[in-house]
Amino acid sequence: MNEKIAIQGIKGSFHHQAASEYFGDSIELLECLSFDNLVDQLNERIVKKGVMAIENSIAGSIIPNYALIDDNDLHIVGEHYINVHHNLMALPGQQIEDISEVYSHPMALLQCKAFLRQYDHIKLIEDADTADVARRISDKNLKGIAAIASYKAAEIFGLDILAPEIQTIKNNATRFVIVQKKNSVIPESQINKASLKFELDHKRGSLATVLNVMSDCHLNLTKIQSLPKIETPWKYAFFVDVTFDKYADFQKAKSVLSIMAEHFKIHGEYINGKL
Repeated sequence: MNEKIAIQGIKGSFHHQAASEYFGDSIELLECLSFDNLVDQLNERIVKKGVMAIENSIAGSIIPNYALIDDNDLHIVGEHYINVHHNLMALPGQQIEDISEVYSHPMALLQCKAFLRQYDHIKLIEDADTADVARRISDKNLKGIAAIASYKAAEIFGLDILAPEIQTIKNNATRFVIVQKKNSVIPESQINKASLKFELDHKRGSLATVLNVMSDCHLNLTKIQSLPKIETPWKYAFFVDVTFDKYADFQKAKSVLSIMAEHFKIHGEYINGKL
């Protein structure tokens, strides 16, 4: 029986691509049109694993997803990076001049802003999912409407690519995390990356002190994202990714940080997916 994986979006989406590359093509997809719905499937034990985009090299962090992982006590058990190639697509037989509206995910529209600015006659409309727009155009035979989505979406839904590779920055990568309710058991010898969360008071030098501990323990800080604590003004939660060569160094840092920082939490210990 094929493993069922929850993704945000549908077949042909970038989440579909990430899931296929990470788990292999012999998986069963559970399509979710929102990240909240994806988390619901995990909480209700309908699926064991989900794939969630967490950051993009152009648009930055997908901040709500940090909160979803934290609030629902999800464990990050892996990660995968893909190079995102955005393509403008529509029903066969049309040209860009025939297009009056382009629908896509807000992130995709942002990443293709420079290209789209050339066409004053086109109205840009945000939508929930890149591939879902492509499917809708195909199913409803929508002329004059285009989608920004992957090559896979054009192939699956029978659309023509009017302009390939329209992302502003060609080296456009998105990082996806593999999440589940139970922490996976990865041998310590293989673990070389971790995602942490902690809180600090708004005091001079408090963050610097924590960062010094990480440096002293030979951890490499690859990501830091702060979120304000809504219910506690001037207090912040920090989401941090670190890499390391020796798990013993990370263990040492954990023991110190758990004492120094408030609400210290490990969201995941896993294998670095970046080459």
